[in-house]
Amino acid sequence: MIHPREEALQDNAEGAIYLSEYILDINEGSGFLAALSYEDQKTVRKMGTRCTFAKGDSIFLQGASHTGVWIIEKGKARTYYVGPTGREITLAYWTAGHFIGGPEVFGRGRHVWSADAVEDCEMVFLSGMSLQKLVREIPDVAIAVIHGLIAKGKCYSALIQMLGTRSVTERLRQFLVIFADTHGRHEGDTIIIDRTITYEQIAFVVGATRQWVTQTLDKLRAEGVLDITRSEIVIRDFHALEI
Repeated sequence: MIHPREEALQDNAEGAIYLSEYILDINEGSGFLAALSYEDQKTVRKMGTRCTFAKGDSIFLQGASHTGVWIIEKGKARTYYVGPTGREITLAYWTAGHFIGGPEVFGRGRHVWSADAVEDCEMVFLSGMSLQKLVREIPDVAIAVIHGLIAKGKCYSALIQMLGTRSVTERLRQFLVIFADTHGRHEGDTIIIDRTITYEQIAFVVGATRQWVTQTLDKLRAEGVLDITRSEIVIRDFHALEI
């Protein structure tokens, strides 16, 4: 019998990452195109514009006008917010199948957060006008947009709940649980995670400083909960992370 955690690891590999108490909901909304028939997928791609972003490229900026949405077909993108003082918080990491550019999917208003490419990305850009046309003509596209927006709403609601009710230590522990579920693989009694994220990036997710993250991870390592190398995070006591 496969443990539920192992099922999550198998099913959600390379899924989206954001702070949430609900692990199994993390990758909801990732089937934007997959939910459509082959012919409808062809129509969507024909209406869209294929674009690529290199790692580190900006996709859209906070305060800029909404122009449409980007459907991720390959790679990983990050959405983030920068406050008036320059302090930054990562809202989520989005992977293939998700779209970014909301909530104004039809191209109205201004972006209230930014997005950049965490990896080299391939995307399909749909202008607001094109998406409106698709929604009117293909009901399944409208349903896919609604499901995607529901997932985004739950994501940002979960983030607010975590920031408002969990201490920074609890948020870091929960982030490691999520990271293990979405990117980890079992090797005996341990969970191995390829280290694709830096301490600074973790700090932006949990709302802390890089120095605090370093100190706290060192403490967890001293307690035997995990080991960290240049290439991997090895979780030796998964249940010690669960709150």
